[in-house]
Amino acid sequence: MSVIGVPYHLDEHLPDLDFALRPGEIVTAELAAGDLWARLAPLYSAVAGAVAAAAPAGGGDTPLVVVTGDCLTALGIVAGLQRAGTDPGIVWFDAHGDVQTPETTTSGYLAGMSLRMLTGYRPELIADRLGLHAVPEHQMVLAGARDLDPPEAAYLDGARIRRCGVADLTTAELPDRPLYVHLDMDVIRPADLPGLRFPTPGGPSAEQVADALRLLLSTGRVAAVGLACSWLPGHGAAAAIGPRLAAALGIQQ
Repeated sequence: MSVIGVPYHLDEHLPDLDFALRPGEIVTAELAAGDLWARLAPLYSAVAGAVAAAAPAGGGDTPLVVVTGDCLTALGIVAGLQRAGTDPGIVWFDAHGDVQTPETTTSGYLAGMSLRMLTGYRPELIADRLGLHAVPEHQMVLAGARDLDPPEAAYLDGARIRRCGVADLTTAELPDRPLYVHLDMDVIRPADLPGLRFPTPGGPSAEQVADALRLLLSTGRVAAVGLACSWLPGHGAAAAIGPRLAAALGIQQ
């Protein structure tokens, strides 16, 4: 199983990022000048190229794994799957909705817009630069989200994105196509994972998340897994969760 590492939190290069799994390949890029979207485009284009070269067509027993420092890198991962000829549905594990927009966000945090950008919102910001095509809402599942800002709650109330708890996820809810599985580690309850950037009370245990990952892998349709190591370095989070993830994915670490 190939593991690609992208040691960034947005445009901040983190060469010492504590990856949950040990990568065999590292992707970096010379970031562009301009606003943050423009700066990130070369990095995510490089991610897309690496994913397109390594991803199995249509999923399978050995999906590609990409470990990163944030959720927005998923734009490059999905673009890479599409370049390789895979049109994935998305299962998105996150404590947050990640469906903000530049118009609704109060923090300006781009990673909080990740899932919304994948639906095709304002493609001129970055999707067009990556060749990223919109994923229809009805081909998305959002699992574990429990910290939603009012604009996110309002959007999700009218969206066709399916929502469920992590422990409630079943194969019947999955898109009927190859899958991109995105796991933001902050979906896990903070008691199980130290040093999260945005810890959110409640949530599933680390073992419940690992079980859900096993369930998805059992379908044989997972083309790629994105692991957002959304924690601060030096708190031992990678050591706390890494063995469980490796076991669920069948990776020798």
